[in-house]
Amino acid sequence: MNSGGTSNTGYLNTEIVIVGGGGAGLAAAVAAGEQGAHVILLEKRHALGGNSVMAGGLFGAESPVQKRMMIDASRDQLFKAAMEYSHWRINPRIVRAYIDKSGDTIRWLEEKGLQFDHIPVLYPNQVPRTWHCPNGGGAALLKVLAKNCEDLDVQLFPQTAAKRILSSEKGGVAGVVAVKEEKEFTMNARCIIIATGGYAGNKELLKKYYPSYNENMELLGLPHMGEGLLMATEIGAATEGLGLVQLNGARFPGSHFLSAIVGEPSLILVNKKGERFVDESYPYYFEQGNAVDRQPDKICYALFDNKVKQYIIEDGLKRVGPGLPKVNFLQPKIEQTELEKELQSQADKGKVKISDSLGEIAKWIGVATEVLKATIDEYNFFCDRGHDEIFVKDQRYLMALRTPPYYTIKCHSGFLGTLGGIKINQYMEVLDGQDNPIPGLYAAGSDTGGWVGDTYSARHLAGCAFGFAINSGRIGGENGAKYVLGRYL
Repeated sequence: MNSGGTSNTGYLNTEIVIVGGGGAGLAAAVAAGEQGAHVILLEKRHALGGNSVMAGGLFGAESPVQKRMMIDASRDQLFKAAMEYSHWRINPRIVRAYIDKSGDTIRWLEEKGLQFDHIPVLYPNQVPRTWHCPNGGGAALLKVLAKNCEDLDVQLFPQTAAKRILSSEKGGVAGVVAVKEEKEFTMNARCIIIATGGYAGNKELLKKYYPSYNENMELLGLPHMGEGLLMATEIGAATEGLGLVQLNGARFPGSHFLSAIVGEPSLILVNKKGERFVDESYPYYFEQGNAVDRQPDKICYALFDNKVKQYIIEDGLKRVGPGLPKVNFLQPKIEQTELEKELQSQADKGKVKISDSLGEIAKWIGVATEVLKATIDEYNFFCDRGHDEIFVKDQRYLMALRTPPYYTIKCHSGFLGTLGGIKINQYMEVLDGQDNPIPGLYAAGSDTGGWVGDTYSARHLAGCAFGFAINSGRIGGENGAKYVLGRYL
């Protein structure tokens, strides 16, 4: 990949400018380059990858890997499941285009040397398995795409931020104004592809579009500032799906390790009132995030006793939340000394409470002792009977809390990033207020709306967000190239 520099006049001419060098942007650059287009890729950070570096795997339907493993992952059935899960509040043509492309994208990646040795489950008994995890994860996939960009002579401009999109007299795009090392310059191009990753780091936009946002929420991804959304709407782009975030259940800020512990189904979760509010064994992590998001101040407390702690140590983790790096998802073991050390360290910081007294635990949470004891007594009664009469928690994880010391971890709502924003069609063309494409303007990945509902569908489309980034980038890159080369649609 060529590292770009500006000309003496402050102008550059090309055919396609891609704004953002994460998964969507890199996939778009490769796809456009393979069509023969001249491509410039802008990335405001010093390194490529964005949030995609942290991804474990991507969605695929009817892929070569699934066929080799005799996994029946019908595109038709997955399309129907996706639409039903979202109650048809998303664009079916975008979803259809994405799902139909996904299996071929796995082939595309395999032919570039990426290896998919297995398709693990994201949650117990998942059917069908759609989560294609390449060897080396998202980082390895991005490395392959970056090498392809280099082979295709894509020009890379690192640490270069796009500031605004230029419009042509005919109503399409004419280029972008960008800044590198405090110097402003113009890139003339007939096609712009936006792939800046959303606005999860922009508190002003979060407060505007996601009314329940508060600063207790832990952002797990990069603090993207929404430049793509702002630039697109500035030239007349419509919006769709603003205000969606990819929630991630109860989180313990600053420790992926304890965040994995608080996600365990054998613990109980209570809110600031000392009340349970969710089935802790519910297998879909993102739906549990919705429950945490409803609680006062988006705060909850994970409670367990010494017996449950020993169970976790001896039997391993049953559910590992997204964001925990380098962990085998098949019941990784927990070292006792490691867990004890981390719990005591956080207790010393006032973020964990360890006590033989439920009264002290209640005081630390800020509720009356009798309230918390009533909650625990009720839960223990359910455990003794083997049936949770309120939330119907999986019987396997009903473990009474009667063996001190008791442990309480203060948790916050967490989110991976934002979803939705720029309105697109199935070709990844950006639409204006009358649903007409803005000529030459495309968008991909988390910057866009219409492909996901208000909750990430791990149940049916495991790997959906990373999968959409790569597939929408590929679709946008191919169509953008056809547009500038006169072969459009």
